[in-house]
Amino acid sequence: MRKKGMLLLLLSLLFLLGLCIGARADVVISEVMASNGWFENGHSWDWAELQNTGKTTEDLSGWYFSDSGKNPLKWAFPQGTKLKAGETLTVFCTGEEGMDPGKGNTFYAPFALSSKGETLVLSDAAGNEIQKLKMPEQYGCVSWGLPRDGGEYGFFETPTRNKANDQHAYAGRTGTPAIETEGGFYTDTVTVKAAAPEGAVLHYTTDGETPTEKSKVFPAEGLTLKKTTPLRVKAFSDGLVSSETVSATYFINDDPATPIVSLISDDKYLFSKKTGILVKGTGSIPNYSKGWEYPIHIEYFNGEGKREISQDGTFTCSGHSARVNPQKSIALYARKAWGAESFDFNPFPTRDYEGYKSLLLRAANSDAHATRLRDVVASSLAEGEGILYQDHQVIQVYINGEYYGHYNLREKINKYFIAQYEGVTEEEEIDAIDLLARTGTDQFLQNGDNTDWLALCDFCKKNDLNDPENLRYVEERLDIDNMFTHAAFEIILGNVDFTNVRIYRVPGGKWKYLLFDVEACWRGLDKTPIEYYIKPVNGKIQGFRHEPMNALLAVPEMKDRFLRRVSGLLTTVFRWDNVEAAFDRVIGQLEPILPRHIARWKNMKLSNWKKNIRATKYYARVRPKKIPELLKSTMKLTDAEMETYFGEALRLLEETNAPAKE
Repeated sequence: MRKKGMLLLLLSLLFLLGLCIGARADVVISEVMASNGWFENGHSWDWAELQNTGKTTEDLSGWYFSDSGKNPLKWAFPQGTKLKAGETLTVFCTGEEGMDPGKGNTFYAPFALSSKGETLVLSDAAGNEIQKLKMPEQYGCVSWGLPRDGGEYGFFETPTRNKANDQHAYAGRTGTPAIETEGGFYTDTVTVKAAAPEGAVLHYTTDGETPTEKSKVFPAEGLTLKKTTPLRVKAFSDGLVSSETVSATYFINDDPATPIVSLISDDKYLFSKKTGILVKGTGSIPNYSKGWEYPIHIEYFNGEGKREISQDGTFTCSGHSARVNPQKSIALYARKAWGAESFDFNPFPTRDYEGYKSLLLRAANSDAHATRLRDVVASSLAEGEGILYQDHQVIQVYINGEYYGHYNLREKINKYFIAQYEGVTEEEEIDAIDLLARTGTDQFLQNGDNTDWLALCDFCKKNDLNDPENLRYVEERLDIDNMFTHAAFEIILGNVDFTNVRIYRVPGGKWKYLLFDVEACWRGLDKTPIEYYIKPVNGKIQGFRHEPMNALLAVPEMKDRFLRRVSGLLTTVFRWDNVEAAFDRVIGQLEPILPRHIARWKNMKLSNWKKNIRATKYYARVRPKKIPELLKSTMKLTDAEMETYFGEALRLLEETNAPAKE
């Protein structure tokens, strides 16, 4: 009897174990993306998809998911997580701590996956291993998973998150083809040669579309081009995922005149009414305002026609109200998943950086129909003045071989831009840079944290900085000379778009301002924007926090410091000979290309542009002479103070900035 009982007990345990094994086998890691360049809601996090292949709902409350065999209990599904039969859920592997774990069929784990290959572990709430999956080295933007009808894990031609997996998974990817004839500028024709990986067939397009197996086969003898053409080539092999797409632009009988940026991408990303970034589309929210980020090929040719970069990256529509203009600003990003983490070249004349994480193609925005140069000329005057500004390069842009006119290539404002200027190199410190816009409240927080800034502004509002201890508190947190320089520039320029304010702080540093988007300057001689910068501390907040500036101006030594800074700038930076030279540098680059730009967009006349340039130069020349009197009125300066701070300046400006005689 004892043996029989033991046998029954053993059979029962085996039966229960079999049920458990069967149940566990129903939930599998069905697809993984460990080098993701496809953006959703502004993010391109790695992800893993789980699927319930069984016939009943599985309760995953407290189950664990990890990318470490040594630490299989790294992250747990929240209570209430259930996965219905046949359905899937996604775990985004963010690499970011402190995020909500998620719910429904979307979850967020704090670790990132490695594209070099690693082991994924799924465990139940008791810590029992459900699945241990060894993942090989991954390709950028290619997913890896389990075929729809079973079989071996492999790579998919197309990611299928939240959809049924492809029927076929492949063991690897076709090697990358080579375009042997370099993109660039040619006369009359060019015959382009390309090389395929062994056993592969090359297919190509000349309209910007990504090639498919239905695209034309690339000729063995080469492809002859007779007009400006964007060429894309892709290799296909049996039993392998297709290759990366290689791209190049060939300009035929097209004199560059300026540096050129050529962009190549699919119509569905550019101009499709349903999904294109550069069009309004048909929905209630314009496509260009949805924050979509898509892949694109980017080439930069310098003024001599030499190609300096040719790489895949991503792009978004940039700007605010100017997005409604036909010619839209475009932000470009280097993304590791698409090939490289940076644009390894430096197109800007006053910088010595080796490369950039992102760049901005600015379409002159609100100045597009007037001068197309106010912002770049005014910003360039800040060089060497202790304030960060965006450098520029006058360029022309082509999209899929079509001429898109004049743009100003700019540095893009983000944490990496600030890190380069401030010499911050450690990734953790770069991530911790605080970057705020306008008033710095949560809705204007662009990176990092705003707590200290808001506290500083409130402190200045409530405390008398004539108290040495209070003043010390502010001096320890704020770069005062930098703030005075920013305010002086805005006032002297007469920038009426006064909400364009950016403040930043690097770890261990002080709060600083950067000069940003001043194209609404040199339009008049009235006091704007003085009334927004110099006002009662308790006055209404309009566009940015004015309290630090005005609390400091209530301290005699700080008032003296500000007025001397204004006077110094008036007699150096804003002397007409210096400003005129800045104008002439840009006009010399812009004027020769404007006729073609105007023919492309038909939104201005060359004669009107010349009139606008004359008017802008007039205001840039005369406005500095008006500033002392405007400050006298606003700050209630005495005649003695006016002589102390501006006597010599006004006498000099009367000589250097007097209006030109017609």
